[in-house]
Amino acid sequence: MPPRDIALILLICLAWAINFLTSALALREIPPFLFTALRFAMLALPLAFFLKPPAPGQWPRLIAVALCIGVLHFGLSFSALKLAGDLSSPAIVMQSYVPMTALLAWWLLGERFAWRTGVAIAVSFGGVLVLGFDPLVLDQPLSLLLMLVSAVFLAIGTVLMKQLRGLDVFSQQGWTALFSVLPLLAISTVIEPGALAALPQVSWVAWAGALYAAFVSSLFGHGLYYVLVQRHPVAQVTPWLLLVPVFAVGLGIAFWGDRPGPRLWLGGAMVLGGVLIIALRAIAKSRSIPASETP
Repeated sequence: MPPRDIALILLICLAWAINFLTSALALREIPPFLFTALRFAMLALPLAFFLKPPAPGQWPRLIAVALCIGVLHFGLSFSALKLAGDLSSPAIVMQSYVPMTALLAWWLLGERFAWRTGVAIAVSFGGVLVLGFDPLVLDQPLSLLLMLVSAVFLAIGTVLMKQLRGLDVFSQQGWTALFSVLPLLAISTVIEPGALAALPQVSWVAWAGALYAAFVSSLFGHGLYYVLVQRHPVAQVTPWLLLVPVFAVGLGIAFWGDRPGPRLWLGGAMVLGGVLIIALRAIAKSRSIPASETP
């Protein structure tokens, strides 16, 4: 990629990493499912004017994607972030959705992968186990479990999304936001009683976190990412996204008081190393396809 586009992908990674910090600050005052509902309500307002319907027969798949990613992934990931005593471990563990997606694509879509990718998947999951024994993570083991379940739903949503047709990134985000708000509010009403009534008392910091999540992380970050994947192969862009947890770890150390132990460093390196190998194998595969199709 040219230097300009590398600068843009670095800006995206920084914006998404900062979202961990701003969301963690907001979650001190707003419970996670209500926070997620606010994020999507804010996001739905501008995107409602740009929605395009999916191809015929794809409404059930679109709704399933919205529920998996919008409600379950984001709701559970923000729950994990609120429970965690750090920013580092949630940011790293979330990346486990990449090997999960590869496994689900093999199981559900019949996509094959080479033994090197299989080793990378095993290394990534082994890294999660190592990371889980870090004292920082052992203080809140439920956070690790919730983030893993959140990653499972993100992987399922990603596999389902692969077969959606006729939707640009803004329509996907808009429909996800619209379909997610009411279920999230319903869940919040049940498990976070009184949270909605307490919203007028939250500080500007919490509202700023919700606004940042909606407009900077989602609208700006995903919109700019969509521009880049239109210019370059997806497999060429995605390895750069491994910088998101790296930046998040740095922000956690600088602003959240994170003190990662050796197990977290080792487990994190295993998770991100496995994800990097999967991404590099995807690049190699994308380059070999045209050659194999040449008569």
